[in-house]
Amino acid sequence: MRIVALEEHFTVPRIVTGISRDAVARRGFPTDPNFRWAQTIKRDELSDLGAARIADMDANGVTLQVLSVAGPGADLVPGPDGIALARAYNDALAEACGRHPTRYRGFAHLPMLAPEAAADELDRAVKDLGFHGVLVNGATDGRFLDDPRFEPILARAAALDVPIYLHPGIPTADVRAAYFDGLPGNFSFTLTLSAWGWHADTAIHTLRLALSGTLDRHPGLKIIIGHMGEALPFMLDRIDETTALQAKTLLRRSVRQTLVDQVWITTSGFFTMVPFVAALMTFGVDRIMFSVDYPFASNARARAFLDSLPVSPADRAKIAHGNADALLRLPGG
Repeated sequence: MRIVALEEHFTVPRIVTGISRDAVARRGFPTDPNFRWAQTIKRDELSDLGAARIADMDANGVTLQVLSVAGPGADLVPGPDGIALARAYNDALAEACGRHPTRYRGFAHLPMLAPEAAADELDRAVKDLGFHGVLVNGATDGRFLDDPRFEPILARAAALDVPIYLHPGIPTADVRAAYFDGLPGNFSFTLTLSAWGWHADTAIHTLRLALSGTLDRHPGLKIIIGHMGEALPFMLDRIDETTALQAKTLLRRSVRQTLVDQVWITTSGFFTMVPFVAALMTFGVDRIMFSVDYPFASNARARAFLDSLPVSPADRAKIAHGNADALLRLPGG
């Protein structure tokens, strides 16, 4: 069975050295030498775009990875330097895709602090490099994509008919201080990121796009979120009920309808049945796509979970590759 995974990460150490330690620290990344360009123990896997990565894919039947930059990245760097950094990342990824065209495809990396230039870089990445969308790592300078300054990026993604993958980013310093600091051991950092903060932050990002009317203004815009929907499947009925009255006057659709119309979700990093069933019941099988979150999650565990899903063979094929092939217009799909 063809298997497409689309929240899969890479980095290029020589490019990340162009990001200052101060910029990394302001965003909340630890600044020890190993963490400067990748998450410590995964740095070798992140930087490998050749034999070892493909061998792991082969061992677990993963046909294709859609690759995206693991932070820190160009969204931390203002001005021409940030634009150059994003171009360098995209060129490096395009080179890897050219060497392995049946195994790798790409999501663009953008200089988010320069929205007009970011829109132009997305255009280049799609039209010239053959990429299939863009991945955005959380808030930029403390602002989500519903902020008017990012309108050029949203409009260009809609015009190009490519999705925006809303990936978690580290919550802002004020949020970290108010909600996560002061816990023993490493709990503050873990709760800020993978245990809760990442997912809540991305869910809020997605909801702001709906509640602000941004998705109404761009009805053709397609959004992807990972981690089995960032808890939105569990919460969506409650959100819809409590926003219904205002939605009738301020929005064109209910919040539920807006998200079901314009959001796709992936399985990245979530390999247990309860969140999958909630996602399936809320978004439906046509909006769920397989992902691993490699190298931070295991290809083997993700594949075993895919094989165990309580769905028909036809629906398993949709999740494994069909929905991603259609949304991203992937070659070979």
